Order: sequence, then structure tokens, then C-alpha cells
Amino acid sequence: MSGPSPGWPRLRLYLASAAPSLYPPLPRTAPAPTCKICRGPVRPGFSRCYQCEQHDRLAHGLLADAVVPVSYAVRGTAFATDLWRYKSPRAPAARSRASVRALLLAFLADHGACVWRHAAMPAPGCLAVVPTGAGRPGPHPLLGLVASGLRLPPCPLVIRPGRQGRDLDVDRFRAGPVPSGAGVLLLDDTWVSGASAQSAAATLKLAGARHVAVVVLGRHLNPDDPAAGPLLAALVPARYDRATCAVHRPAPLPSNGTNNH
Repeated sequence: MSGPSPGWPRLRLYLASAAPSLYPPLPRTAPAPTCKICRGPVRPGFSRCYQCEQHDRLAHGLLADAVVPVSYAVRGTAFATDLWRYKSPRAPAARSRASVRALLLAFLADHGACVWRHAAMPAPGCLAVVPTGAGRPGPHPLLGLVASGLRLPPCPLVIRPGRQGRDLDVDRFRAGPVPSGAGVLLLDDTWVSGASAQSAAATLKLAGARHVAVVVLGRHLNPDDPAAGPLLAALVPARYDRATCAVHRPAPLPSNGTNNH
């Protein structure tokens, strides 16, 4: 990946002033337990949620090497609404598109290295986007928003006819050419169960990818879900913070005791 794209100061200004508040993922040491894969709600005493346990059972060895959510997408909040409105087939909202683009490009510039390290991979050589479940024709809107800023060769993913579903399916998608041994950055706007993203990761690995790192803009949370209650209670809305992410490893303190990260 190359450095920041032209217009970078404007993206920073947008995130600082006009973008909606986020719900940053909590450290896994926080009082509210979270799934070690997707950072969603998890039963006490378990390290993975039910869905991620099932994914591992069905496609062990083919799943993403890392799943890194940028924020929680709490249903009914402005951020969750943006993740729907930016790709509305009737009338995509320009403000929502600007917000999604600024957030994703800034996060990857600030924390891409955190993601690659967490996935035990070098910087990616290809870019893919999880297709929508409805099988929207043409390139995914997310790809159009960020492709010019990331400057990574795309690896197209398309849904096979009749393969829509809620469960993990390693044959749901068809991948374009993937250089053997490549590392792929796989983008997803919203993670609900993770079945689509993990199905896409499996497809990419079966097509020749060695590593797949999933970056998710919003890990969906439903306030009506009792299991999400402890996690929701622990969340604090905040502006985008370039110093932290779900897998960020702070720089060591210098000898004078001040943090220069």
C-alpha cells in the first residue's frame, strides 16, 4: 500500500469535525468479555462467540488470519445509518459516502501495520471487498470509494447464483485471479454473523491467497439482543482516534517516561 492519498488533510478534518461518533472496540481485558475473533458478545467463560466457533468447525484453516473491526455499529446510531446509506441503491447519501471513505482510508493509514502484524503477514498485495448478499451487479460501492486511495490491484469476488445464505459456505463466491501466495486485504462494511466475510476469505485462500486480513468498518450490535447488553453498557462513543485500534500495540515508553507514540 502507498502512503496517504491527495486530500489527506481534508479527510482528517472531516473525521475530526463532521463524521459521526464511533464506538471503538474494547480491549479484550475489559470487564465485558468479547469474542477473540470478531469482538462481538460472548458467553462468560468462552473465548469465541457461537458464530465464530461454527466457522472454525466448518472451514478450519481457510478462515481469515485476522478480523479487525474499526468500530461497533450499534443499530440506530448515526454511524450504523451511514453504513447503510452510503450504498443505498436508490440514492446513496453523499455525506455518508464521505464519512465511510475518510474513516476507512484513515484507519488503514494509521493502523494497517497493526492489522498485518496481527495477521502475521506482510503488507497486502491485493484488495477484495465482501460482496453484498443480494448479489448487487457491478463493483461494490466500497471499492469505488477507496480504490484510488489504496492503490492495490483488485481481486474481484462475485456471488455464485443461488448461493445466498446466512451460514458459512466456502463455495458462495467466485474469485478472480489471485497471485499464488499473495496477501489480501478483504474489506467488509458490516459484520453481523461474519458468514459472508469468512466465506469470502475461504474463497480467496482456495484461489491461492496465503494470507487474508479482514478489516470491518462496523461490527453490528443490536440493542434488543440481551447478550449484547454488557458490551453495550461498556461502550463510550468517541471521535476517531488515530492512536488506538482493536489490535493496536502501543509503542514502548522512552526512558524519560513519556509516551511518544
